[in-house]
Amino acid sequence: MKVKRALVSVFDKSGLDRFVKGLDKLGVELLSTGGTAKFIKGLGLKVTDVSGYTGFPEIMDGRVKTLHPKVHGALLALREKSGHMRQVKEHGIKLIDMVVINLYPFEDVISRKGVKLEEAIENIDIGGPSMLRSAAKNFKDVAVVSSPAMYEEILEALERGDCSLSPDTLIKLARNTFARTSEYDNAIFDFLSRQGANARSLPQEAFSPVVNKTLKKIQDLRYGENPHQQAAFYEDAASKASLRLSSAVKLHGKELSFNNILDLNAALEVIGEFDEPAACIIKHATPCGAAAADDIKTAFAHALECDRLSAFGGIIGVNRPVEWGLAEDIAASGFMECIIAPEYGKGALDILGKKKNFRILKLKMDKAPLNKDDLDIKKVSGGVLLQEKDEKDIDVKDLKVVTKKRPRKEDINGLYFAWKIVKHARSNAIVLCEGKKTVGIGAGQASRVDSVIIALRKAGKKSAGSLLASDAFFPKPDSIEAAAKAGVRSIIQPGGSIADEEIIAAADKAGISMVFTGMRHFKH
Repeated sequence: MKVKRALVSVFDKSGLDRFVKGLDKLGVELLSTGGTAKFIKGLGLKVTDVSGYTGFPEIMDGRVKTLHPKVHGALLALREKSGHMRQVKEHGIKLIDMVVINLYPFEDVISRKGVKLEEAIENIDIGGPSMLRSAAKNFKDVAVVSSPAMYEEILEALERGDCSLSPDTLIKLARNTFARTSEYDNAIFDFLSRQGANARSLPQEAFSPVVNKTLKKIQDLRYGENPHQQAAFYEDAASKASLRLSSAVKLHGKELSFNNILDLNAALEVIGEFDEPAACIIKHATPCGAAAADDIKTAFAHALECDRLSAFGGIIGVNRPVEWGLAEDIAASGFMECIIAPEYGKGALDILGKKKNFRILKLKMDKAPLNKDDLDIKKVSGGVLLQEKDEKDIDVKDLKVVTKKRPRKEDINGLYFAWKIVKHARSNAIVLCEGKKTVGIGAGQASRVDSVIIALRKAGKKSAGSLLASDAFFPKPDSIEAAAKAGVRSIIQPGGSIADEEIIAAADKAGISMVFTGMRHFKH
C-alpha cells in the first residue's frame, strides 16, 4: 500500500516536525486541521486545510470539523471495489492513505485536582477517535498512526519501501489503534461512573454494571509463581494510587520475579501506613517483622530482630532514604531478595551493590500508597471480585475499653501500631508488639488459637509484657488463656463475637486489659 495523501491532526505535536518533513520529502500530500495545519505551515510546508477540502467550515467551537463524508469516505472506501471507486469519483472524494492522529488529553485533564465536569467533557475527543476507527477498520488500504512514539519507525519503513508499508505493519498499526481508542473510551467511562448526581451526570454508583480495565504490559517475567507458569507485569493505566510499584526504578540486581513484585507491593502497603520512619520485612506476601522509630536505622534493626529466621530471603521496605549506616546493617543482615526505598545516600549503593543479585529499587514516597479511588480486585474462576480497599482507620479516642483493667497510657500507641500491622498479615492474623516494634507474628492459620501459639513461640521471652492485636474477634477464650500464660499485657481486637462476654471474663481473670475497635481486618 503506497502512501500518497495523509491527514494529520494531533494535539501532542512532539516529534511532528521531523515526521511531516519526512512525509513531504517523500512526496506525500498533507491534509490538516486548525492548530496542526498552522504548525505545518510554520515549517514552510504545503498543507491543505480540511475545511477547504470538504467545502465545509469548522463549526461549534471546533466540535465539528472532520465529521464529513469526504473525510470518512476517503478512509473507508475499499480500493478493490469498483462501486466504491465510482462513488469516490462521483462525490469528488480524495482518497486518504494515512491518518496521523493523537487525541485530546482527556486522561491528563481528569488527573488534575479539582477538575470540573464541563472541562473534562470538552476534552472528550470525537473526531479523532472516529477517524482512527475508520482508518483502522480499513487497515488494508489506510495506515493509521495513533502515537508520536510510532513516527520514527513508520518514517524509516516508508523510506525503505518507496513510500509503501507492508501488510504486517498495517495490521500492527490497526491493532495499536484499537487498543488506544479502547483505553480512551475506558477512561471516559470510568470518569463518568465516578461522578455524583450534583455534577449533572449519572448518579454515582459504588460499583458500575460494567467495569473496563486497560492494562499496559511493562515487561515479561521469567516465570510466574513457579517455573512452569508464564507471567508478565502490567500497569493499570487508570490507577489513582499515589504510589505505583510500576513507577519504581531498579538500580541494581537481577530481574524481578513474579513473587518479588507481590512482596514489594506488600512492603509498600505496610510502610505506607506510617508518617514516621518505618521499616518492614516481607516474606510470602506477609510481614515477618515491622517497626516504626525516630530514625530509619533503628526501625530496620527492630523489624529484623522480630524474626531473623523468617527474614532470610525476604523483601525489605523502608519509607526513608537509605544512608551509609543503614546500608551496612542491611548488607550484614544475611541473604535478602530486594529492597525498596525512596532514595539511597552517598556510598549506600556501593555497599548494597556488592551483592550481585540483590535487587535495589527506588520509588518516590511523598504519600502513602493507599487511595480510595482504587479498587481491590481478586480473580476467581470465571470472574473477578471487586471491593473497596481496606483503608478505614480508627481513632484511638474511640477505642472501647471492655475489661476492668484499662490499658496503660503508654500502651495505647503500641496497640494502635499493632493494629496497623495486623491488617497486612494473612488471616487469621495475630501480631505481638513491644512499643512500636513487632516481636512475634502468627498468620495464615485455619484456627485463631494456632496463630496465637505461633506468634507467642516466635516472640519467646518477649511475649512477657507484650501487646497483642487480632485481625478479627476471638471465638473462644483459648487464645486469651494462651496469651495470659505467656504474659501478654494488653489486647486490641474488633469484638463482636457471640462469645465476647466469655472472652472479656477470661481477660479479667488473667488481669489483661482489652480494647475493642468495632472493625475487623481480614486479609485472604
